[in-house]
Amino acid sequence: MPAAKPLKKLPTLADVAKRAAVSTATVSRCLNEPLRVEEATRSRVLKAVQDLGYSPNFGARALAAKRTNTVGAVIPTMDNAIFARALQAFEEELNARGFTLLVASSSYDTAREAEQLRTLVARGADALLLIGFDRDAQIYDFLDGRGVPYLTAWVHDETGARPSIGFNNKAAAQDLAQAVLALGHRQLAYISAPCADNDRARARVDGTRAALLDAGIDPATLPVIETPYSVDNGKAALKALMKGPTPPTAVLCGNDVLAVGAVKAAKDLGLRVPQDLSITGFDDIELANLSEPALTTVHVPHRQMGRRAAEILVQMITADEKPNQIDPLETYIVMRDTLAAPKG
Repeated sequence: MPAAKPLKKLPTLADVAKRAAVSTATVSRCLNEPLRVEEATRSRVLKAVQDLGYSPNFGARALAAKRTNTVGAVIPTMDNAIFARALQAFEEELNARGFTLLVASSSYDTAREAEQLRTLVARGADALLLIGFDRDAQIYDFLDGRGVPYLTAWVHDETGARPSIGFNNKAAAQDLAQAVLALGHRQLAYISAPCADNDRARARVDGTRAALLDAGIDPATLPVIETPYSVDNGKAALKALMKGPTPPTAVLCGNDVLAVGAVKAAKDLGLRVPQDLSITGFDDIELANLSEPALTTVHVPHRQMGRRAAEILVQMITADEKPNQIDPLETYIVMRDTLAAPKG
């Protein structure tokens, strides 16, 4: 049997420091807190890391620092672009601050989300990004009991009981519904994501009903179809709504994906948008502008939310304290081509 080849000596932190002509402390700072290192020095160190093929010993580093410099996030879905823009900004900001992101998708399943959160904690995540407040209280007890910082996104808690970075979903939906009503629409309908275990979806429906109530219309008369987010589901929901005894003149959708499906269904039915039927979305993802006609929707500052989420979580990790009250992010209506006054 041939003799085993001797293991190749792995490059060390000192090797990188020697190659880059800096101290080992500078190399460590560059890898852990890159924003604290001048760009020229950082570029030189990172080139040395690449040239030598150096890889930090994260296990040893974690033991020494008592943290892993990783942040976990569990998002409801990766099937569409609803969460992509914010998550990209979140990862970019974390990376700039020397942290790595671990992502899991729950498929809107609370039991699966709970399992994933426990797994991320077991793998040493220093902090967690959550989406929405709807989950079993035992999960919050679990995180609090282990001292794991967490931040909730896409929602805003005015009480500050749980740190959150997001916006007022109800108010944003109410503003949009009021704009629809102001054009003279009185027969509204709504296509929503399933509202169970989804506080964002519920709040948007509630905001629409609140606008109806303010306009003197019984909110109980609002037809609502709940369906998972997809273009095909949006199409099916719109066709079902138009079969009702009193077809709507305006259909509001819980996000842009459903709204694009609704627009396609309207065309299938021979309806002109917005001349025969107005349709609105929510989120202002890229798809909204690519739709034909382009969607009137609510703009959500996804990238700002992602960046701020990273900043706040890193602060929570490094300062070991909850942030002060976080102001809600601003949303606004983007008027495009799918909303107009009703005929007649």
